[in-house]
Amino acid sequence: MSQTRRTFIAAGTGLIATTLFTPAIAQPKKTLRFGVGPLLPNPTDTKKAYMPLFAHLAKELGADFDLVATTDWAGMAVAMGSDQLDLAWMGPWGYVIANNATNCQAVATVKYDDKPIYYGIIVGRPDLKVTKFPDDTKGLSMSFADVGSTSGWLIPSYYAKEVWKIDPKTFWKYSEGATHAANEVAVASGQVDMATDFDRNRNAMIAAGRMKEDANKIIWTSDPLPNDAIAVAASAPKEFGARVQQILTAITQEQAKSLLPARYTGFVPATHASYDMIEKAGIAVGKIKPKA
Repeated sequence: MSQTRRTFIAAGTGLIATTLFTPAIAQPKKTLRFGVGPLLPNPTDTKKAYMPLFAHLAKELGADFDLVATTDWAGMAVAMGSDQLDLAWMGPWGYVIANNATNCQAVATVKYDDKPIYYGIIVGRPDLKVTKFPDDTKGLSMSFADVGSTSGWLIPSYYAKEVWKIDPKTFWKYSEGATHAANEVAVASGQVDMATDFDRNRNAMIAAGRMKEDANKIIWTSDPLPNDAIAVAASAPKEFGARVQQILTAITQEQAKSLLPARYTGFVPATHASYDMIEKAGIAVGKIKPKA
């Protein structure tokens, strides 16, 4: 995920997996095929940032490895389903989509600031008076992130449908498709009254001096959401998934400083059930279908 954005392209557009992923050539030492999604602005930056972790994982597994960074989640899901990847780092919604299509399985969840969770938020203008959300915001302008975002589109869309019982597109002056950073700036600059984001992005923008803390304010916070997943292909032996989980969860905070991007501190064990909330939301808004 970009540090400020978690997206995938559900319709399957974007890069074609067959041009991105090629089966490993048979060698005396097994070559594992790793993938990492669009967690940073471009594949080169993503690959550089996440290479130390995958190198550590391969070393512990006694294998060589290939690492590919993609520009969308669709190619990742296709590659998983066509047995072109053994393991991938995926955003929570991207993982659920891939699991729904391919039955890949989460084995670990990454920790950020030592927590395996984050929160979706809605920010509003500093002068906005909101005693009860969303009731007090009817008719105001609202910017959702693009439809591939977990916290910026999926989760608020789920709450609107199942909890608030409103249609966002008629309840507010609604727009969608912005990045998380653009949403924060749009509210801070008065272009819109409200916008979606996630807490880590807002905190990172403030810490980096890209926005003042009082430029907008949080007016709604979601239930806890699981961080990114490490998932293994459905065809992988159970022993492989268990060993990967063991290696990742053994990484200490000190080791994480050299193996992971800033503020990631390690992993906790995970199963598909760890992402139940995301799956439930995806089904509720009609983006995926319940498994038979």
